Amino acid sequence: MSDQDIWNALTEVMDPEIPVVSLVDMGIIRAVKQDGDHVVVTMTPTFSGCPALVEMETLIRERILQLGYSEVTVDKVLNPPWTSDWITDHGRAQLKAFGLQPPARHGGNLLVTFFDVVTCPRCDSAKTTLKNSFGSTLCRAIWQCNDCQETFEQFKPL
Repeated sequence: MSDQDIWNALTEVMDPEIPVVSLVDMGIIRAVKQDGDHVVVTMTPTFSGCPALVEMETLIRERILQLGYSEVTVDKVLNPPWTSDWITDHGRAQLKAFGLQPPARHGGNLLVTFFDVVTCPRCDSAKTTLKNSFGSTLCRAIWQCNDCQETFEQFKPL
């Protein structure tokens, strides 16, 4: 089995907190290496205290074992730290379809993104208002659209 086969299988492992996007599309899975029946998956969580970390490791391990490998190691790497720039275009589309506005790409200049207009994922209006800097998880903020009146979360640029 090729590394690409493993990557393809991992695209089926969904983020436990955002079940419409895979860990691959979130940019959390960084590398795959195989040596015989042993596979090492390198992952960088969105932050070191992520409450879904153990669940992600379990889901990764289970999916690789389903491919017929006998041993799976999931290495957590915190350097370089995860950035929302690693979310793929497909992942961004999935987040938006879910009603969670994806973060703007920032290339490391986070100061710019804090002043960017956040558009509504439902009607694409730029007439939005920040309601709370913290949403259902630390990496989300709550906004309201002044046009369609919908409340939505934005995945914060990190």
